[in-house]
Amino acid sequence: MNKVILMGRLTRDPDIRHTQGENSMVVARYTLAVDRRFRRDGADQSADFISCVSFGKQAEFIEKYVHKGTKIAMTGRIQTGSYTNKDGQKVYTTDVVAEEVEFAESKRTADSYDAGSSYGAPSSSQPARVQQKPMTEAHLTVLRLHRHHRLQMMAL
Repeated sequence: MNKVILMGRLTRDPDIRHTQGENSMVVARYTLAVDRRFRRDGADQSADFISCVSFGKQAEFIEKYVHKGTKIAMTGRIQTGSYTNKDGQKVYTTDVVAEEVEFAESKRTADSYDAGSSYGAPSSSQPARVQQKPMTEAHLTVLRLHRHHRLQMMAL
């Protein structure tokens, strides 16, 4: 099984492209900053930066409503690939192909979010104690998505 559930904020506005040909479609590429669950006492929050892609109607939704700093919850699958760059070197890629995307916070909360916040690497000089974040509305959205997919798998 190849299933990914993520919740994070877009690091910049999505890159929107349109495919060519008779059956052209919209493709949205974006990067999610996903906070790590634990952090060391006194250290800045660290995050992973995940490359994501949406196609078709979902990409149109992303283009219209999602921008830098928007917090989304999504499910998808990991897809790997490779290409040869202009210097003749082979480049390997890993993306999450979105299957479902939802807002993970209210518009009012999103409007008050400072999109300029930064994610720093954990400080190695801090003690190794960790603290767990409390559950939020966004965490509950991710749990609902996970439960929905688990029920779908059980029905198969």
